Amino acid sequence: MTGSGAGSAVDWLVSAAPDPQRCKRLWERDPLGVVLLPAGRLWDVLLLPGELGRPTLDVLLRCTDRPGPVLAGTRDARTCFFVPPGTADRWLGKGVRSAGEGTWIAVPHPERLATAVRWLVLPDGDGSLNDPALLELAMHEAAASGALRRGR
Repeated sequence: MTGSGAGSAVDWLVSAAPDPQRCKRLWERDPLGVVLLPAGRLWDVLLLPGELGRPTLDVLLRCTDRPGPVLAGTRDARTCFFVPPGTADRWLGKGVRSAGEGTWIAVPHPERLATAVRWLVLPDGDGSLNDPALLELAMHEAAASGALRRGR
């Protein structure tokens, strides 16, 4: 993402911070381009284990033109889907962790390649998020497909 799209993604992301301008300055100066942002205000995050997260993203990409923001965690051990605030409080799923109000997420700059975490789907800057119902269906399909492949 370049140009105004990246700028609006940056602005949208830092708007979750208690002090957006300070956060933006710190983010721009950090050589790794990663800041901690609070979950629960503009988004919650569902953290899926890598072996389920990537196939879930593949299913989402077949179901929708553009999913909401998605991060890959360290060495792709986790796939992190940004969902509407409040989702973390209601989510039940074995092996799925959630980050909502009172938690913080390491977020890479949209224009930099971070080493620990990286964007799989960049934020659009308009606040689009992953639909929890569609995400759940994609998770079920990904899990079922994985079980079928293992059962062969």
